[in-house]
Amino acid sequence: MMRIGLFLLTNLAVIALASVTLSILGVGSTLQANGVDLDLGNLLAFCAVFGFAGSIVSLLLSKFMAKRSTRTEIITQARNADEQWLLDTVKELSDQAGIGMPEVGVFPAQQANAFATGWNRNSALVAVSIGLLQRFRREEIRAVLAHEIGHVANGDMITLTLIQGVVNTFVMFFARIIGHFVDRVILKNEEGHGLGYFITTIVAEIVLGILASTIVAWFSRKREFKADEAGASLASPHAMIGALQRLKAEYEVPDQMPSTMTAFGISSHMKTGLMALMATHPPLDDRIAALQKRS
Repeated sequence: MMRIGLFLLTNLAVIALASVTLSILGVGSTLQANGVDLDLGNLLAFCAVFGFAGSIVSLLLSKFMAKRSTRTEIITQARNADEQWLLDTVKELSDQAGIGMPEVGVFPAQQANAFATGWNRNSALVAVSIGLLQRFRREEIRAVLAHEIGHVANGDMITLTLIQGVVNTFVMFFARIIGHFVDRVILKNEEGHGLGYFITTIVAEIVLGILASTIVAWFSRKREFKADEAGASLASPHAMIGALQRLKAEYEVPDQMPSTMTAFGISSHMKTGLMALMATHPPLDDRIAALQKRS
């Protein structure tokens, strides 16, 4: 029920933001006055507003949704020595990286993982799993936290939002052009848009969306290498390599991250074949090798 509620909340926010923006911009019908030809200017504006609205709303709600989807408990006041160490370590690393102190939390997953999210590099959230805290050495936990701080300092959340917005825009834009072509040229509909337009547009959005997702996934994999470098710089190369090696050794633990948060975790389960193109994280062996080459 929680995930359904969050999904509905996000979509209502997207529709509200897009509707207000379209009204302000004065964007009307995507068809020209003759009711036959596409108004490409209005169509592009319509797609851009909805494409970016979804990404921006997701970014603005990212901390709220992350806390609830992962059941993260924010540490406002340390209750024991481990929590105090966690707060002190995040403060030290964020000061080194030149960002504001993030919120720090722990989420109840036995899988060793961590994530960072937030719309602003000075107002982020960094959280680690119970499993990571229980089984990793402190130097390895520090490296994982440094990796997540690296994501925040690099502005990865904002960059990923912009890329996703551009991708969404052009998927919607070209899907509607394809739908219009099929409706007019193949189905010979001469006025307005018929059922063929809507069916074709939906199918085209699915196909183009899958293809476009490979672009977003490619960027996500690239940013993992940069975050690893940040982790090695803020902590130490030895500790960062050790943390990745420990993550690799724990692959038998089921992936417990919600699908919406997979891209923001430090690790995700390996994909092979064509599915590797959709992977948000590069293979751990490649990440370890890249760090070893640098050190």
